Amino acid sequence: MSQTAPEATRYTCIDGDQLDTETAYRLVVGCVVPRPVAWITTVDEHGRVNAAPFSSYNYVATSPPMLAVNIALRASTGDVKDTARNILRSREFVVNVATVDNMDLMHRSAAEYGPEVSEAEVLGIPLLPSRHVQPPRIAVSPVQMECRLDQAITLGRGVNTLYIGEVVAFHLADTVFDGRRVDAEALRPIARLGGPRYAALGELFDRPMLQRPPGGEGWADDPKT
Repeated sequence: MSQTAPEATRYTCIDGDQLDTETAYRLVVGCVVPRPVAWITTVDEHGRVNAAPFSSYNYVATSPPMLAVNIALRASTGDVKDTARNILRSREFVVNVATVDNMDLMHRSAAEYGPEVSEAEVLGIPLLPSRHVQPPRIAVSPVQMECRLDQAITLGRGVNTLYIGEVVAFHLADTVFDGRRVDAEALRPIARLGGPRYAALGELFDRPMLQRPPGGEGWADDPKT
């Protein structure tokens, strides 16, 4: 039997095909929350290190592990952003996990610097060498994932491009990784909300997984659950 919402609930219906880019952006980032933050490092043709955060990001495959990040054109000029240009040129990037501890430094790197400016140099972002790719890792992030570009897909009206990268190496700090799993509470990741707001994990809820994931950890019949 179908159910209807309580009479006290009122909804505003907005048809997506009628939206301009600004309104659509405001609605999507307000509705799709919380969003993890990818703090991405890339290198340009002169060897300058670019560091910039993106919250339209998630994992999209596990065999092999793959991440996807949507990078839009610059709202102010319509130009390709430095991170996107560097990824297309080198086909390499590193996703560093943004956390409560590095939030302020990460946020400052979101400013619109010119292509000749290295955020890592200007802001004093500490770096570590990567193992398989040229872009370095961010030392204040406890999780860093080296990636090689698998494909770039232009979406919609051409404002957004989805960059899908294969993770070729994970770097996991001992403070968050016990050799088997990453401890989310110790990681203290931050998430992006709409407007100027970020969020931490907040209250956590445990529910056993009802479909068996790879390895079986966490599902209903797992003796450790």
